[in-house]
Amino acid sequence: MTNPPPPAAAAPPLPDYQLLFFSELLEHKVCQTREEFRIGKLTDLVVRLSEPYPEAVGILISHGWGKPTEFIPWDRVVRIERGAIFVHPPASGERYPPFVDQPGWMLLNEHLMGRTILDLDGRRVEVVNDVQLLQSRGRMLIAHVDASFNGFLRKWHLGWIGLQKDQLISWRHVQPLSIEDATATDKVSLSVTRQQIHELPSEDLADALEELSGKEQQAMFSALATDKAAETLLDAEPRAQRQIVEDLAPERARAILSEMTVAQLADLLSALPWDDRIDLLALLPRELAERTRSILASEETRAGSLISQRFVALAEETSVGDALAHLRRSPPDKEAISYLYVVRGAERVLTGVVDLREMVLAPESATLAELMATPPVSADEQLLKEDLVDLFAKYQYRMLPVVDAGDRLLGVVGYKDIMR
Repeated sequence: MTNPPPPAAAAPPLPDYQLLFFSELLEHKVCQTREEFRIGKLTDLVVRLSEPYPEAVGILISHGWGKPTEFIPWDRVVRIERGAIFVHPPASGERYPPFVDQPGWMLLNEHLMGRTILDLDGRRVEVVNDVQLLQSRGRMLIAHVDASFNGFLRKWHLGWIGLQKDQLISWRHVQPLSIEDATATDKVSLSVTRQQIHELPSEDLADALEELSGKEQQAMFSALATDKAAETLLDAEPRAQRQIVEDLAPERARAILSEMTVAQLADLLSALPWDDRIDLLALLPRELAERTRSILASEETRAGSLISQRFVALAEETSVGDALAHLRRSPPDKEAISYLYVVRGAERVLTGVVDLREMVLAPESATLAELMATPPVSADEQLLKEDLVDLFAKYQYRMLPVVDAGDRLLGVVGYKDIMR
């Protein structure tokens, strides 16, 4: 007699709750009941704006090849596993219906990811790099938005790097002013305290400053720490720069200017009226003021006078694992981590450059010498500013290393310092 087949293994019980990031679900394959019945991939999560937290009402899936997107109601979602989302077959017919927008609905990928968040009260801004979701008892809620660099890395499937803590902001503090604001503009409102303002990207703060004027602009800028104020002022448009400088007290201005390189100082002062330029130059130490005047007055500014020390350089024999550990221990400015410069010996002779994305995908035992692009594109310290412009236009790098006649790494010149 043939023995009956063993019963199919039951699916493991779902936990009472789980926290997920939307970026981790994006492009997950969507399957009907069993994994081999793949019907498409997730392209968006549809939520209903409700109090206290928005709740998922369905998912959008695409098939490629020009086929229309389908909408799967949330009550047809069976479970979410690593790499796959399982759903029931359509209640009727062979396909799910196309998506039809409803009042009070919002699409996370289309309406929230990448949007600027404005704090109308505390003048704080952020960019939504990810959304943290809470799944519990068959429901999916928005719990937080993540404005950290980790959120950006997760979008590129590099979240395991973990260069910094997640910067989670409770949804209780993030509310579109209306559905129209969420769907028709690139901004949503945020209600948080000013104490956290120093954690925000300077580019976003500069954007917010440009939207404000008068006392509101002064109040926001005065809340910034000195280093953050310097970064934000440099990232602002000339009109906002002029407005801010006009209201700066001398001691505050001196402290902010001390955070800038000579190239940044020249860039800032070149956008200011003559009287403001003279007043700020008077606040600088004599040597720094002379170097800045020289750049402002000269058409033959050399690369060596424009360098910054905001970069990361490691030895050829450094392993990928050690390089990542170094970045975690001493995270540099985000502008400095696009490239790792590879040097040899105590004299720091520049031998190559490693792109961060290539490094994080390489085995941890690999060395930087194995990964580096060589010879690297570099600028001689005697190169004229106009020739630097040509180099940036040709190669489209965010920064260029500057070397002396012996190829020793002296510093870097940033794209924004030259091309503004």
